Amino acid sequence: MKTRPLKIDLHVHTYYSEDATITLKELVHYAKKNRLDGVAVTDHNTLRGAQKLAKKSQLIIIPGLEVETRRGHILALNITTLIPPKLSLAETIQKIHNAGGVAVFAHPAALFKTAWGNKKTLSSYLDAVEVINSAAFPFILSTHLSCRLAEQLKLPKTAGSDAHHASEIGTSYTLIDADSNIDDVAEAIRKGATTPFGKAIAWAERVQRAAFYLIRYRGDATL
Repeated sequence: MKTRPLKIDLHVHTYYSEDATITLKELVHYAKKNRLDGVAVTDHNTLRGAQKLAKKSQLIIIPGLEVETRRGHILALNITTLIPPKLSLAETIQKIHNAGGVAVFAHPAALFKTAWGNKKTLSSYLDAVEVINSAAFPFILSTHLSCRLAEQLKLPKTAGSDAHHASEIGTSYTLIDADSNIDDVAEAIRKGATTPFGKAIAWAERVQRAAFYLIRYRGDATL
């Protein structure tokens, strides 16, 4: 019998995303270290990390994607098929729903990533809004604007670290009133049985990210 809400980081990348470094072993270690019950693995354009973790981890592993649309990013949670990038918001969300997934608007107010779009479209199609994203900058303003958007649209609120490096895992998380079955978790998100918590990643981690991107893209430029 469930006695407490599940503590799940709903936005984590592994090294199967080209802009992240987290190994599967590191993900499990830091998730347990931060007393998470599970994570949503939301890599870019691949489900490989989630699929491999689901086979060998005792954590709740929600398979997902962070999908780039023409008007922002959408987290596709609890899916088993790829969703093509760079479609419209409506097309992307429809494909997520056709795949049985949950569509969450990711970091809707983060600087340089803002994509409010048509609010009628958002409220008609989205299942939830990610109101706390640890990597968003400026964090406090982003959180405030994202919460306001969720309230205007009358949609459930979620939180995730958007971890790209292992130490960031669990910086933000969502308490979900559900059993440990993935489908139950997905339905609880749709119903709004969620409470978001979290904080910004540390400045040292932001510096680590910047250094990683600089090395990676500088390296690409020299190929």
